[in-house]
Amino acid sequence: MKLYYSPGACSLSPHIALYEAGLPHTAVLASTKTHQLQDGTDYYSINPLGYVPVLELDSGERLREGPAIVQYIADQVPDKQLAPANGTLARYHLQEWLNFISSEIHKGFGPLFNPATPADYKPVAIERLQQRLQWLDGQLAHRDYLMGEQFTVADGYLFTVASWAPHVQVDTAGMANLQAFLQRVGARPAVQAALQAERQPT
Repeated sequence: MKLYYSPGACSLSPHIALYEAGLPHTAVLASTKTHQLQDGTDYYSINPLGYVPVLELDSGERLREGPAIVQYIADQVPDKQLAPANGTLARYHLQEWLNFISSEIHKGFGPLFNPATPADYKPVAIERLQQRLQWLDGQLAHRDYLMGEQFTVADGYLFTVASWAPHVQVDTAGMANLQAFLQRVGARPAVQAALQAERQPT
């Protein structure tokens, strides 16, 4: 498998999932600025939408969109319990979390990274994000991970996007449960491996 990624982007989430799963893969750096691979290939020929992540399977088929990719990865190694079994209510709760993170947290950061966002709108975006993160902080009380005691691919996704907060002046310092979660997930060997891999592009 090949994972097309860009350092600091949401592609860290499936990168974490691949290391947690222990699946062999090749990480391919795809610049979100130049939209080119290191060999000069036009990244739009890989993903016409131009963004990461993309997971290319050994068959040559490709998957876009992080929440779909991480579920595919989890389903390759069911014994790792990175996602509950398909068809169970727990699986729908996982999808609930993945959708919430995607639509309410991930997309919420978008305007803060966009230099074209009007300055008077950014405080509105920050306040909305902080409200969502504050709610998450409450959900993380008395549990290690989003689904309880078991790490899942939703945790890797939340870790990825919530870690952007300090870079765009979103204050989470008072959210003790979220901070503990970020430290807990960040200390996992697979997360450290993914972070290290992205510091040293392959």
